[in-house]
Amino acid sequence: MGKSSASPVALSNPPISFSAESFENLTIFCDFDGPIVDVSDRYYHTYQLGLAETEEAYDERDIPLRLTRLTKQQFWQMKQERTPDREIAMRSGLQSEQIDTFLERVGEIVNQPHLLHQDQLQPGVRWALALLHAQGVRLVLVTLRCQTQATQILKAYGLESLFSQIWGTQDRHAAYENLAQRKTQLLASAIAACAQEAKGTAQPFSAWMIGDTEADILAGQAVGIPAIALTCGIRSQAYLQKFQPTRIHTDLLSASHYLVSQMPGYFKLLNF
Repeated sequence: MGKSSASPVALSNPPISFSAESFENLTIFCDFDGPIVDVSDRYYHTYQLGLAETEEAYDERDIPLRLTRLTKQQFWQMKQERTPDREIAMRSGLQSEQIDTFLERVGEIVNQPHLLHQDQLQPGVRWALALLHAQGVRLVLVTLRCQTQATQILKAYGLESLFSQIWGTQDRHAAYENLAQRKTQLLASAIAACAQEAKGTAQPFSAWMIGDTEADILAGQAVGIPAIALTCGIRSQAYLQKFQPTRIHTDLLSASHYLVSQMPGYFKLLNF
């Protein structure tokens, strides 16, 4: 089973014959954070640690801070609406250089290995992946998370074998920054590898991108494949709709049921 890391390539057109919004010879390129794992606890804990360490640093200088700590619900709602981290810091009571101290600390600790255990598998993910795999769908993970981290987590949950390829980065800051251009490059690399595997076959393959952020939608659109946006992650439905994804679903299981229901022969299978 091929497991690959990122080697960015530009892609102006898909390198293989795609069947737009088709469901034959289906390949699903799926994001990791959001669709597969829930990162909300880790992100909120990082926010709390960042505030505490900033407060401590200023206490050592005899400068007391008057902080207003957001609840997890308040914090996550702001993240889902893509409120800038600087504004989140301001609403928490930080000012000027205090904000810079806080943001620097958050960036340093958010992907530290000792916090990764706080990530939890999203509900229904096992069923979703098993359903797609049982229908012969090729699953390819495309994540800005460090490849080794994503692979280790999938192994821990017994899910690694369901993916034909795993594409990640070597940069522990990439997932938090979530740059659309970088996601597009990574998706382009994954598609190129799939095209190479399919070389010599007469049939075109159809491909869909599944993710929970604007980066996933924009990456799918850039390479010419339909994108499903999920609302179980770090963006709200209202925010995701601005980018006009092909479809919006609540979670990976819902999206998987839709895709499988559209596959040729599905209703024949149900009515055997």
